[in-house]
Parts: sequence; structure tokens; C-alpha cells
Amino acid sequence: MRHRTSALAATLGLGLAVSLSLGTGSASAAPDDSAAPSHSSAAKAPRSFTGESKESNQKFFEFIVKETLKKQAEKPGLQQVTIKYSAGGAPTFRSQIANSTAVWNSAVQNVKLAEGSGATFDYREGNDSRGSYAYTDGHGSGYVFLDYAQNQQYSSNRVVAHETGHVLGLPDHYSGPCSELMSGGGPGTSCTNDRPNSAERSRVEQLWANGVAKVTFDQAAFK
Repeated sequence: MRHRTSALAATLGLGLAVSLSLGTGSASAAPDDSAAPSHSSAAKAPRSFTGESKESNQKFFEFIVKETLKKQAEKPGLQQVTIKYSAGGAPTFRSQIANSTAVWNSAVQNVKLAEGSGATFDYREGNDSRGSYAYTDGHGSGYVFLDYAQNQQYSSNRVVAHETGHVLGLPDHYSGPCSELMSGGGPGTSCTNDRPNSAERSRVEQLWANGVAKVTFDQAAFK
């Protein structure tokens, strides 16, 4: 996982009222071939969950929030956000994606993940020397990419749950312990924890509180 996902949010210091059921299109080709990461053959060296692009992660989360706001405008008053995704582009990881969904849905109440039509993001798979990441072009297309080699070297359930944590607004914290999901590959390949700790759960709950929480990020958290 050298996740390219990461904080997903710095510029969101905009107090946005977040709410509702997101939905994004199905997995389509990368929004812009010039902007999307190239899927080069995987290097043999183990991927670490480090080196992700803060800018890409930030845009990804902003995209999720923007889509949520659209849904909120369509159906004001909804208290719980449902983020829709498509897993069709990552058939190899269907069980891990289902596990990640179950993990997050049992961990938090204010936002839920569900596979279905009108997805706001999709999962994809392939080879990339940079490992796994979350990405959006900032113009309506977002996805989580899962790298084959990295998912063999690290716990695949942890990789997918970690990347999905970025979708929910959590930044990377590689210096954290194995008990911290967003520490990614920092604790090494022996770490198999695929569940967020209490602080991570609390952060997500705060971000998506009652479907109308103001999303304000401490920019220092993403430096």
C-alpha cells in the first residue's frame, strides 16, 4: 500500500454541511489519462504505505463531500450519509472490499458504505509501482486503486480498509502503531490489523455527524 490516498482534505477548511447518500458512477476509465497514475509493472521491492499524494487525497475527499452535498440538497433532512461504491473493477478483492465495508459500517454510525448503482467511487485493481492509492481528477471521477504486489506483501484486508479510511476523510499517520489503521505500512508487513482505533472512529463520526456536520480540517494534520 503505498497509498496514494491520504488525508484527503486540507482545503476543506470550508465549513461544509455534509450529508447524505452519495453515489458515483461506475468504474470507468481513468478520468484523464494524463492525470491518472500509470499502471506500470510492479517492482519486486515491498511496497510501503508511504509516499501518497496529499494533493490527490485532498481532492478525493473534496469530491466525496461535493457529491454528498448534492444529495443533501436533493433530500434535505437526512441524518445519515450513505456512500455508494462499485467493486466491479476489482473482482480479485471482492472479499476484502466486503470486509472493509463491514468493518467501517460496524465502527461508525454517521456514515455508511454500500455497493450499488449511482456510486460515488469505485475500486480498481492492477499493477502499479507506487502501490495502492485513492485518486480523483477533481471533476467527478474518483476511485481506489489496489495494487496486486502490495496486497500480497501486506495484509490485503488492512490495505483495503486503510484506503477506504481515506474515502471517509482520514489522513495517513505512518508513525502510528499497528493498532492505528491509518498508520498503513509504518508498522511493517507483519501488521494485519484492519480496524480503526477509537480515535479514528471518533474522527470519522465527527466529520459526518448527523449528516450536517461542518467539515473543518487542521491543515497541520496533513503536513
